[in-house]
Amino acid sequence: MFVSVKLLIGVGYNKCILHDNEKINLLFCCLCLLLSIETHAVIVNDVTGMTPVQVAAVVQPESTQQVAELIKKTSGPISIAGGKYSMGGQTAIQGALQIDTQKLNHVIAFNPEQKLLTIEAGASWRQVQELIDPYGLSVKIMQSYADFSIGGSLSVNVHGRYFGEGPIILSVEEFKIVLADGSVVVASPKENQDIFYGAIGGYGGLGVITEVTLRLADNVKVKRVNKVMPISEYYRYFSQHIRSDKVAIFHNAIIYPPDFKKVRSVTFQQTQEPVTIASRLRPLVKPTLWQKQKPKIIASSAFGKQLRKIHDYADYVRRPVMWRNYEASFNVASLEPIAYKNKSFVLEEFFIPVERFDNFYPELIAILKKNRVNVMNISVRHANQDSGSLLAWARTEVFAFVIYYQQSTDERSKEQVGVWTRELIDAVLANGGSYFLPYQLHATSEQFQQAYPQAVQFFKLKARIDPENKFSNMLLERYRPETVQ
Repeated sequence: MFVSVKLLIGVGYNKCILHDNEKINLLFCCLCLLLSIETHAVIVNDVTGMTPVQVAAVVQPESTQQVAELIKKTSGPISIAGGKYSMGGQTAIQGALQIDTQKLNHVIAFNPEQKLLTIEAGASWRQVQELIDPYGLSVKIMQSYADFSIGGSLSVNVHGRYFGEGPIILSVEEFKIVLADGSVVVASPKENQDIFYGAIGGYGGLGVITEVTLRLADNVKVKRVNKVMPISEYYRYFSQHIRSDKVAIFHNAIIYPPDFKKVRSVTFQQTQEPVTIASRLRPLVKPTLWQKQKPKIIASSAFGKQLRKIHDYADYVRRPVMWRNYEASFNVASLEPIAYKNKSFVLEEFFIPVERFDNFYPELIAILKKNRVNVMNISVRHANQDSGSLLAWARTEVFAFVIYYQQSTDERSKEQVGVWTRELIDAVLANGGSYFLPYQLHATSEQFQQAYPQAVQFFKLKARIDPENKFSNMLLERYRPETVQ
C-alpha cells in the first residue's frame, strides 16, 4: 500500500510517496503536505472553463483509509472533485485542499447473481460498464454520458433518460462516507438515515463518499422508436402512450430551436429483435472533424439549427436495435470542444411537476426568445419522486427540461445569463418546480430556499456533523445560512 500526494503547480507537480515497508511516518507526510499547502497553489476549473478557483493543493488518495487519514490531519477547508463536470464551483473553493477522487476507483465487491456492485466512488460509469457488461448487467440509473464519477453522481443526485426511474438515490443500497473528524460510517435507508438522505444530493457538504453499493439492471436489447409532433400535443401523447409503456427503457423528448414548436418523442423499448448494432459499448474514439464542427454550425445561426433538424429527420428514419449498455455509454469527447476562447457550451436544468407541462413550456419559450438565448437543444426527461434526500429536486413526479446553450464568457454576458436564468427559476417556482444545482450559481438565496425547502434541515445536519465547516465549495458557501439553529 502507498499514499500518493500530488501538489499541482502550473503544468507540473511534486510527488510525495510513502511506502509502509519503509516505515515512514504518515503523520510526517501529512505535516509536509500542510507546509506545502502554505507555499504552493494551483488553479482548478470545470468543463466550461468559466469557474477558475485557486486552491491550496490537489491530492489524490487511493483508499478510504487514506481519505480518513488525510481529513484527520487537515484543518480545512476541503472540497471534493470527481469528473469535474459541474459548472459553478461545486468542486472547489478558494484556498481549500481539493480531494481529487480519480484514483479512488477500485472494485470492492461484485455479486452478479444479486445484481449488486460495491465500488469506490472515484470510478467512472464507463469503468462500471466494462466490468458488468460481460455478465449481462447494466447500470440502473446514471447520466447519458459515462465519463462522470460515481461519487460525483451521488453528490448531485443525478438522473438520466431511464423511464420509470428517477434520481440515482433510488438505486443506492448503501455507501461509506468519511466525516469531518475522519470517522468512517456506513449509511443506507436503514442505517445512519440522516447521513444517507443528506449526503446524496449534498454536494460534498457532509463528507467524502468513498465506497458505494449499487443495484444493477439487466442489459437488455432496445429498439429506438420516435414520433414528431407539435409541442402542444406532447403531454397528452406522453400520458396516453409513454406512461403506460411497460417495455420503455429510455425516453426523452427533443424540443427544437429556434421556434420551439416541434417535439420529437424518442423511446428505446425492450425488444427480442436481433441487434443491428453489434457493439456492446460505444467505442472510445476521438471525435471526427464533422463532430467537432457540428456544434459550431448549429450555434452559428438559425440556419444551422434548421440543418440540425434536417439531419435528425434523416437519422431518425432508422429504427436501430442495440444493447442497453451501448445506448448508455456515450462519452463527453463526442461534444468537444466545449470551451472556446470567448464562448462555452453550458447546461441548465429545470424540474416541473408532470401535470404542469402545458402551463410551463410557453413561459420557458417566451423567456428564451425574449433574451435571445442561443439554445442548441432542449431535452425533456421524466423522473419519479425522490425517496427522501434533503436537497431533493424531484419532490413529486417531474419532467426535467435540460437546456444546452452557448454563451459568451465575458462578465457582461455572464450577468445577462444570470438575468434570464432567474426569470426561468421564478417561472419554475410559480409552477411548483425546482432547478438543478450542478450549474452556474445564478439563483438568489430566496430562490434556492423556495426550490429546496428542506435546505435548512440539511445545513442543520451539516452543522452537527461538520461543526467547523470543513467541507465546503462555492455552492455551499453561497447558500449556507449565516447562522443555523
